[in-house]
Amino acid sequence: MIYTVECSYADARTEAEWNDFYSLHKLPALISVSGFHTSQRFKALSTGYPVYLALHTIDGLDVLTGEEYREKGGGNFARWQSHITDWHRNLYACAVAAPAVQEGELLLVSNQGPEAFLQLGLVLQAMEAVALERCPARRWLAKLPAEKRKAMAVLPQELDIYEAMTPQLRKVA
Repeated sequence: MIYTVECSYADARTEAEWNDFYSLHKLPALISVSGFHTSQRFKALSTGYPVYLALHTIDGLDVLTGEEYREKGGGNFARWQSHITDWHRNLYACAVAAPAVQEGELLLVSNQGPEAFLQLGLVLQAMEAVALERCPARRWLAKLPAEKRKAMAVLPQELDIYEAMTPQLRKVA
């Protein structure tokens, strides 16, 4: 399953410090939780939706309701909480893990359907909401490789475009 966390941040003065906390402390704490397998953060390159997106591959909803998740800071942003806006959490059923997006690549997200991905010739992941907000009910993800990114001047407007802020963290077996 893919657990998504989306939000914006309303205090430009502390935003860099918050991003350091999230990327350098919160993600490593979450990946250490039993049932978390991958974690990665993204920043939107286009407007109209939350600025930040985190994708986590997890075993299921019970991971998010467990004591270990709460103890390691799940759902808690400490002193930054009052500046977090447009916060949304969803759990999606998905056949594969969240894609690992490397430097130079983009993560493309659609709430409208798979057509734009198919037109671009991309391999997509379909996701269906199963818990938490359940909105949007369906989403599609695809990774745009660096070489295709350089060749495309404009991407379809219906796609949300994200750049990786962190490498994808993976649970060490």
